[in-house]
Amino acid sequence: MKLGVNIDHIATLREARKINEPNPLEAVFLLKNAGASQVTLHLREDRRHIHDEDFKAIVSQSFLPINLECASSMVEQVISYSPHRITLVPEKREEVTTEGGLNLAQEQVRNAIKKLHFHSIPTSLFIDPKLENIQICKELGVQSVELHTGEWANLNLMAYTNLRHTHNAIPSLDLPLEVLEEKMKTCLKEIQECSKLAKELGLEVFAGHGLNYQNVSPIATITEISELNIGHSIIARAVFVGLSEAVREMRELIER
Repeated sequence: MKLGVNIDHIATLREARKINEPNPLEAVFLLKNAGASQVTLHLREDRRHIHDEDFKAIVSQSFLPINLECASSMVEQVISYSPHRITLVPEKREEVTTEGGLNLAQEQVRNAIKKLHFHSIPTSLFIDPKLENIQICKELGVQSVELHTGEWANLNLMAYTNLRHTHNAIPSLDLPLEVLEEKMKTCLKEIQECSKLAKELGLEVFAGHGLNYQNVSPIATITEISELNIGHSIIARAVFVGLSEAVREMRELIER
């Protein structure tokens, strides 16, 4: 199973002080030596972390493939950069992080897919793990899907960490442990079923969002999933042990 490392939050640290360090480009060389399979970047419309100059520098100098995440509305701007893959994701200015999968019925999404196909750029769609979404993705002619694991991650956080006792608690998931665990079983089953169907239909299957050192193992056992994209937890761990060690630790969990 491949590990794509999202380095957006290195840029988040830089933008907190509005200076020129840390530089996300430096991370690319460490990732390669630590065992990462690709670099994932999310170029947001509001440029809250990764900026255009970051993306240009990384695309031109990275030994690893680049998976660019962007909103459908930005496709025209990024096609000329020719990343190895573009993953279309939903985006709202007011959100802290991506809150769910794409609305596959939106005309803008379908037009973006057509443009990417015209320019022969491999396309993936970031979707909620629902069987009907897999069928639609197949009909849209994309090569791969990335299953949104945010619900799985949030359930784990509320069940097994102190998140419920902090100011970042998720009110809708402030539930008894047995209820959370039942929801986790359902959520994992949905991811498993969607992975199986996607593979049967000839789609590559990726997964990501909110995955960390505590919750990644059950997802990593799903054999149909060939790639995990993980960012925040690796960068957060890197603050204490260094980026290379943080990547190696995640690789070990996935391989185990």
